[in-house]
Amino acid sequence: MKIALHWKILFGMVAGLVFGYIMKNFDQLTFVTDWIKPFGTIFINLLKMIAVPLILVSLINGLADLQDISKLSKLGGRTVGLYLCTTVIAVSLGLVLANLVKPGSYINQESRESLLSSFAGDAAQKIQLAETAKNQGPLQSLVDIVPENVFFAMGDNSKMLQVILFAILIGVGLILIEPKKAEPVSAFFRGLNDVILKIIDIIMLAAPIGVFALMAALMVEIPDFSTLQALLVYAATVLTGLLLMIFVLYPSLLMIFAKVSPRRFFSAMMPAQLLAFSTSSSAATLPVTMERVTEHLGVDEEVSSFVLPLGATVNMDGTSLYQAVAAIFIAQAFGLELDLSTQLMIVVTATLASIGSAAVPSAGMVMLVIVLGQAGIPEAGLALIFAIDRPLDMVRTVVNVTSDAAVATIVAKSVDKLHDNPVPVNL
Repeated sequence: MKIALHWKILFGMVAGLVFGYIMKNFDQLTFVTDWIKPFGTIFINLLKMIAVPLILVSLINGLADLQDISKLSKLGGRTVGLYLCTTVIAVSLGLVLANLVKPGSYINQESRESLLSSFAGDAAQKIQLAETAKNQGPLQSLVDIVPENVFFAMGDNSKMLQVILFAILIGVGLILIEPKKAEPVSAFFRGLNDVILKIIDIIMLAAPIGVFALMAALMVEIPDFSTLQALLVYAATVLTGLLLMIFVLYPSLLMIFAKVSPRRFFSAMMPAQLLAFSTSSSAATLPVTMERVTEHLGVDEEVSSFVLPLGATVNMDGTSLYQAVAAIFIAQAFGLELDLSTQLMIVVTATLASIGSAAVPSAGMVMLVIVLGQAGIPEAGLALIFAIDRPLDMVRTVVNVTSDAAVATIVAKSVDKLHDNPVPVNL
């Protein structure tokens, strides 16, 4: 009997956690770090290696197939509008939960001082990166979208927006020139796209092993649980918000606007969600997300090739919700009261900060510093949440990927590009 991919990945996750727990209890941390973790790193690197070529080729293909500039503006407007709406909802939900639960009130003086001293160095590093970003001009984000050298941009996964801009320009160019001249170029990219998709299939054969290694490394590297006890309420608040996004908001939007059942959606997306959980990287998960959305959800490649690469860069719902909860949590831990206007500015700042945030692990931490600074919350408080950031990062990446897929499905339905008979999913 053929076992579905998501079950293999899930088995790898569980086996990795158990193996890591055993190794940690036998004090074999070095063995896991030196001999197991590298296989997880290799797997992530393989996915990141193919991410930029996939974005470039699929986006050019999708735009060339549109054959009409007006279709591009229609697609782009709906995509950006939906991404902004879900981000605002995520930040608002985070603020509501944090104000109701008040997780910062559960941090006592001893725990606060312990966490601040333990993670002061990590916090200082993120603060320095954020200061560099804040010291740039107000239009620097626009400047950063345009690459000086596109080949340099392709060599850096944090410059996804630059690659997307270049791909859009090529796609628009193919639409505007004579079809006879455009056809050889389009044929080349169509063939290259097929090759890249086959490479992704090959890489995914190693997914269970890669996930096993990542989970084993996570288990041996996670801080001692006694350090985390003071943060359980904060973690529960964040997780509640993230789970509401995954299991309430997105299914509701899909049923209302795309007429897609939650069962069909989650069955199709489970491998991508599990991979997002394992890697904590939207960029690394993007190749699998595109394959599942196109082949198993039935979203036309014309839509998925535009919406998903853009979403992996500008749509960070999970990260935005976490930033809202973290900001309130840190303020409460320091005994600060934030008025309504300050909290509304957190909504605006967190939404804007999520746009262009690198789709890699812990990028949200740097963006959080900007949110804290705007709200007048001590940035040093970042040290309070470092101990538990990695597990939460894994879940919020699942939210980011789920949001991308949901928006792609809704946009496809709105432009009549959602097929009712996708590839059947093996359960």
